[in-house]
Amino acid sequence: MKNIIFIAVFISFLVKGFTQNDSIPVNEELQLDKTVESKSFEANPFDANAPAKAAFYSAVLPGLGQAYNKSYWKIPLAYIAIGTPLYFYIDNNNQYHSYRDAFKSRLAGFENDEFIGILNDDDLIEAQKLFRENRDLSLLLTIAAYILNIIDANVEAHLNQFNISDDLTLQPRHLQNFSTGQQAFGLSLNLKLN
Repeated sequence: MKNIIFIAVFISFLVKGFTQNDSIPVNEELQLDKTVESKSFEANPFDANAPAKAAFYSAVLPGLGQAYNKSYWKIPLAYIAIGTPLYFYIDNNNQYHSYRDAFKSRLAGFENDEFIGILNDDDLIEAQKLFRENRDLSLLLTIAAYILNIIDANVEAHLNQFNISDDLTLQPRHLQNFSTGQQAFGLSLNLKLN
């Protein structure tokens, strides 16, 4: 019952606030509207194709989407992120085939591989498993880095279209409550109309 009374009182205050006639003359009210309308915000023009283009360019050639977004410093990072696991993929694949060929030659009856006297057949099988797992993991990391390259170009193209002028700022605030002596932290949203 108390909730219904509270809601009814709240609605009555809202209705009273909206129907109340302020003492501002009509001419001044029109001037206020004109000043608000004359102020406009300048944001970067929205180009819906820009994120798709950036993602497509990065898919065709890694780093090209970053160049499209004019983030040239990210191009070497993209190649390092893709090239490092690719290098380990190639190295592990070569090692895997080396141990595999040695094991196959031993199964065929030849005893002239490079691991004679160093590794037995069980060690060759374990080495094959290890390098195959490392090769597969390196391939997954290469694919993940390639996909992240595309996602980075797409997200940055989206973020380039946001308005980052000083007219709209979000600043941290620090307040002191003098009655309790406690400190309060928060955020302040400031909008400057010139």
